[in-house]
Amino acid sequence: MRVSIVLAGAALLGTLAACSTATTSGSAYAPAGSAPAPAGDVVVGQSSLGPILTDSAGRTLYAFADDSSGISTCKEGCLETWPALTGGKDFKAADGADQKLLTATERTPGVEQAKYGKWPLYYFVGDQRPGDIDGQGVDDLWFVVGADGKLIKKTP
Repeated sequence: MRVSIVLAGAALLGTLAACSTATTSGSAYAPAGSAPAPAGDVVVGQSSLGPILTDSAGRTLYAFADDSSGISTCKEGCLETWPALTGGKDFKAADGADQKLLTATERTPGVEQAKYGKWPLYYFVGDQRPGDIDGQGVDDLWFVVGADGKLIKKTP
């Protein structure tokens, strides 16, 4: 049992290390490599960091600092750890989120990623439950997003 725990920890560290480059990505509240089921609206939830963006199921949404141009640079292995919030072009803002800031950016032909302000939105696979913010500050590149569309860089 100890060996499997050590191996699982090593695999997670390897995945996180892969995310320190501009080509990293992932998913929250689901096993590694799988994206969470779409949860509908983007809302503002409360956290120890203050008001932050979540999906309607309470799963925290993150931004990648390397995406400052407004285009996702999280590709391939990155997306295994930081899955993109994808869906149709008509993402909905509710419960404190600003619909004017919520748009979409094309990831691949026919696949749109939610974008809030200039930040494409992602989940973190390390978050196990709604309200978790375990991705905050990873590699000093991944941060939660405030209702105003700005990155919140403080620590929990």
